[in-house]
Amino acid sequence: MDQNEWIIEELESVFQNSRDYKQKALIAATQQLIKEQALRVTQMEGELDGTLWSPRNWNE
Repeated sequence: MDQNEWIIEELESVFQNSRDYKQKALIAATQQLIKEQALRVTQMEGELDGTLWSPRNWNE
């Protein structure tokens, strides 16, 4: 389990135990933000890998 999954699971536990609407909204938004950041990191890693292995850049 990576760090993002652990954080999301912990936030889900707090979300389920909370009765405050504002707190639940904040937790849900935080979970979504973590997922979006993880997706962007994965995309940037792929872009970096593609750029490093591009034959166009081998002659420079």
